[in-house]
Amino acid sequence: MHAKVTAAAPQSTAPSFYEAAQKIYPREVRGRFATKRRWTVFLLLGLFYSVDWISWNGQQALLFDLPARKFHVFGLTLWPQDFVYLALLLIIAALSLFFITALAGRVFCGYACPQTVWTEVFLWIEQWTEGTRSQRQKLDQGPWSFEKVLRKGGKQLLWLSLAFYTGFTFVGYFMPIRSIGA
Repeated sequence: MHAKVTAAAPQSTAPSFYEAAQKIYPREVRGRFATKRRWTVFLLLGLFYSVDWISWNGQQALLFDLPARKFHVFGLTLWPQDFVYLALLLIIAALSLFFITALAGRVFCGYACPQTVWTEVFLWIEQWTEGTRSQRQKLDQGPWSFEKVLRKGGKQLLWLSLAFYTGFTFVGYFMPIRSIGA
């Protein structure tokens, strides 16, 4: 008495190995640590965007002039033969970073990591242009209107402006920023 085994009919559609990405709507966080992170973001981005505009003894304070093969670091000019000193400075900075993250790893990741810093700024722009979490959800679920295009377009325009200014500033560390800004 053997049971008759029948093969299942093949499915007409192949299963998908990918799931559509669900959009994440972060809430605004408040509190003591969020305030500290906000001040850290202001401090770090303020330093990033302003240091290459500072003049020190008639030249840019921090300039890594690769074509001329010299590095200006707050009045100190390092030439290729001085690379040992620059390498030593970078090794000390790297070891300090490793030491600090070993003691308090989440402090760097949560407050000073460049990804965290710029993510905070992009989230602030999104919250400023589109509103709170629930307002952003309603906006995304609603039909396209002039207000929706204006809010989403404004957000993208501000994001692009920040990205271009960040790139401009980054290039300013390798070329005299006043010459590329003119």
